[in-house]
Amino acid sequence: MLFEKLINRNESLSVIGLGYVGLPIAVAFADEVDVIGVDINQTKIDQYRSGIDPTKEVGDEKIQETSMEFTDDESKIKDAKFHIVSVPTPIKHDKTPELSPIEGASKTIGRNLTHGSIVVYESTVYPGVTEDVCIPILEKESGLKCGVDFKVGYSPERINPGDNVNTLEKIVKIVSAIDNDTLDEIAKIYELVIDAGVHKATSIKVAEAAKVVENSQRDINIAFMNELAMVFDRMGIDSTDVVDAMNTKWNALGFTPGLVGGHCIGVDPYYFIYEAEKLGYHSQIVLSGRKINDSMGEFVADAIIKKLIKTNKVVKQAKVAILGLTFKENTPDTRNSKVIDIVNGLNDYGIKPVVVDPVANPDEVYNEYGIELTSMEQLTNLDCIVLAVAHDQFKAMGLTEFDRFFANVSNENKVLIDVKSVMEREPIEAEGYEYWRL
Repeated sequence: MLFEKLINRNESLSVIGLGYVGLPIAVAFADEVDVIGVDINQTKIDQYRSGIDPTKEVGDEKIQETSMEFTDDESKIKDAKFHIVSVPTPIKHDKTPELSPIEGASKTIGRNLTHGSIVVYESTVYPGVTEDVCIPILEKESGLKCGVDFKVGYSPERINPGDNVNTLEKIVKIVSAIDNDTLDEIAKIYELVIDAGVHKATSIKVAEAAKVVENSQRDINIAFMNELAMVFDRMGIDSTDVVDAMNTKWNALGFTPGLVGGHCIGVDPYYFIYEAEKLGYHSQIVLSGRKINDSMGEFVADAIIKKLIKTNKVVKQAKVAILGLTFKENTPDTRNSKVIDIVNGLNDYGIKPVVVDPVANPDEVYNEYGIELTSMEQLTNLDCIVLAVAHDQFKAMGLTEFDRFFANVSNENKVLIDVKSVMEREPIEAEGYEYWRL
C-alpha cells in the first residue's frame, strides 16, 4: 500500500500550490512523511527557502524547521507518488468559474505522473470538474489510464485563513475517490495529520458539492443579515444592538453583517450558480444572496458620503483614510477583498482615499489593485476614518489614538465609520463624533 510506503519514507508526497491552503497541509504532512512542495512562483519559493512565511498561516519558525523540499521545478513531481493539488479557483469578471489554474496544474502533474500514483484535488470546484475536466487532462498529458495506471480523489480544503483556533488538524476532512480501495488509502493518509478524523463521501461529486454548499450556506446567512442592516439603517435602528438582543436566544445562528470577500465564501456560490444554470436551473436564493453581499461595499461608501455631507464637508475635497484592505482580519490575503468596492465607491464621488494595512503585502496590493499603501504615521488632517478590517492592531487602538489623525476641528465634524462594528458606540457618540457602523 502507498500509505505504508509513505510512512516508511520509501515514497514521497507532493503538494502543488503552496498558498494559504497548500502550505499548511504540506507543512503538516512534512512532520510525518517526505514532502515535496511545488509552486510556480519562484519568489514565493525563495521566501520559503529563506525561512519566511508570507502567508502568515504557519509562521516563519515552522518554515525554518520543516523538512519539506521547496521547489519550482515541476520535474520533482516525478519523485512523488501521492499528489495534493491546492491551487486557487477564482472567478472571472463575468462571475463564471476560472478553471485555468487547476487545468494548468493538471497538465503539469500529467507531464510528470508516474504509474501507481494517486492525485487528490483540494481546490474548490463545482460538481463534475474533477472527473470531467481534470482526469481527461491527466490522462492526455501522461498517456496513462485513470483507474488502471493511477487513481484520483477529491478532498475539499476547509482551512479558515487567519484562524488560530479552528486549525487544519481540528477540522474534519472530507475525502472521496474513484473507487473504495483508493478512498480507504486516501483516508488513512489524511488521518496522519487530521486529528478530527475524516468523512468518507459517497462520491467525488458529493465531496465537490459539499464544499460549495457549506460556503453558499454561510453566504446566504450573511446576506440575510446584510439586508437587515440596510433596512435597519433606514429605520434608524442600530443593527448591532438588534443582533446582540437576538443572540440571547439559544438557537440564534450568530451571523453578523459585513463585507463578504476572499477566495471561498465570495467565490464558491458562483460555482454552484454556474453549474445549476448549465443544467437549466436559474438560482434564486443563492444568486440573490450573492447580489446583496456584492453590493455592500457600495452601501458603505454611500453611508460615508451621507456622513460627510451631514458634517458640512465638501465631498470632493474630503480626506478619507481606510484602515484595512485584506479580505478578513489578521491575514495578508487580499484576494477578492470587498474593501476595494468601498474605495471604488468613494472614487465615484471624486474622493481618493488613502489606505492603510500593516498586514497586507504592499507589492501584492499594488499589483492587484493599483493602490500604494500608506503608513499610519502619514495620516493627518483627516475628515473621515473608515475602520474596514478588524486587524488586532486596529482593535487595540482607542478613540484618543484615532482622534490624532483627524483635522483640528470640533468632534461634531469628525466622521468615524466602523464597518466591523468593533467599537463601543455610546462613548464615541457621547464625545460628539459622527459615528456609523454596519
